[in-house]
Amino acid sequence: MGLLEGKTILVTGILTDQSLAFSIAERAQIEGATVIASGFGRGLSLTRRVLRKLPTEPELIELDVTDEDQLAAAAAAVAALTPKLDGLVHAIGFAPADCLGSGMLTASSADAATAFQISSYSLAALCRSFLPLLEASGSASVVGLDFDASVAWPLYDWMGVVKASLESLSRYLARDLGSKNIRCNLVAAGPIRTMAAKSIPGFSTFEDNWAASAPLGWDVTDAGPVASATVALLSDLFPATTGEIVHVDGGVHAISAIGSAGYS
Repeated sequence: MGLLEGKTILVTGILTDQSLAFSIAERAQIEGATVIASGFGRGLSLTRRVLRKLPTEPELIELDVTDEDQLAAAAAAVAALTPKLDGLVHAIGFAPADCLGSGMLTASSADAATAFQISSYSLAALCRSFLPLLEASGSASVVGLDFDASVAWPLYDWMGVVKASLESLSRYLARDLGSKNIRCNLVAAGPIRTMAAKSIPGFSTFEDNWAASAPLGWDVTDAGPVASATVALLSDLFPATTGEIVHVDGGVHAISAIGSAGYS
C-alpha cells in the first residue's frame, strides 16, 4: 500500500514536466493518491497537455490565486469532485523582473507587492478557500515549496524577502490550523532547473556553486528528493509535525552560506 493510498491531494503550480509540482504529483500518484491539479490563464492549455504525461491524467481546475472569485469557484469545483481534501501543495511563485538580480533598490512597491501576493499571501488564500474540504479530511496536510530565507542570497533579492514572509506565514498558519487537525509545513528545496529558475539572472552560476558546496552533492535536474519529502509530509508519517521547514538541498543550509564571490 502506498503512503497516500485513499488520499486526495490538490497540487497547484504544474506548468511543465520540469516543474517541481509535476514531480510531486507524479510521486503522489505512485503512492496511491488521487491528484487534482490547478492551472490558470494562458498556461491552462499547457498544463492540460503536461498532465497527460502523469501515470493517471488528473482532473484540472482553473485557479488564479489573485482573483477572489476564481478562488471561490475553484473551491466549489473541487467540492464537486470530492467530499474532502487530505492535502494541498502550494507550488506557486512569481516576481516581476525588477525583483530579481537587480538588488533591492530597483523594484517598485507595486512589483514587490505583486511578488508577495502571488508567492506568499496565496498560501493563506488557498487555505481559507479550501478550509471546509481540508477540515473534512480529519487530518490534512498543507505543504508549500520554499527557498531558504535565513540568509541573503546573490541574485534572489525581493524573492528572498517574499520567501521569508512565506516562512513566517507558514508558522502562523500552523498556529491557526492546528486545532482543525490541519498541518502546515514547507519544503526548502535547493535549486532545480525549472522554468521559474531560468527567469533568475545568472542562475547557471548559482546552481554550479550549489553543487560544489553541498555536502551530499546536488543534481539540479533531479526533482525526486523534493517530491519524496513533500509526499512524506502529505502522508501520515508526520502526524505531529507542523510549522516546520524541511530542507532538501544537499545540506547547504547546514554549512556556511554560499558566498557572493563569482556573482556580479
